[in-house]
Amino acid sequence: MTETRRNMLTNFLGAAVVLPVEPLLSWLQGPGPGVKLIPYPNGRDPNAPTRLDDPSTIDRKAIELEHRKELRADVARLYDMVVELKEQVDKMDVNSTFSIPVMKKTQQIEKLAKQIKNLAKG
Repeated sequence: MTETRRNMLTNFLGAAVVLPVEPLLSWLQGPGPGVKLIPYPNGRDPNAPTRLDDPSTIDRKAIELEHRKELRADVARLYDMVVELKEQVDKMDVNSTFSIPVMKKTQQIEKLAKQIKNLAKG
């Protein structure tokens, strides 16, 4: 029985010493969960001065202009390919089957048309 009392007294004294000291030592662990960091929209401080060499800023107008240039070039290329295909088909005999170059040309036209479609979507 004395050993049980001794264990209980040791536990009580240990708790009485550790519990009041714990808040004093908590500063060693750093900031607790009470501090929340709020991220800025777009990943940067809106009050920070803008820099020309800042890689996080996106020039949407330049990207849009580049996409339009690519779209126009691809459409012109598609037009040329379709004209070539039409000439090849016009030269063919009505009763003959399509040749391999004609089939390859149609596959290239289809692939380019899909690229143009995806580029137009944005």
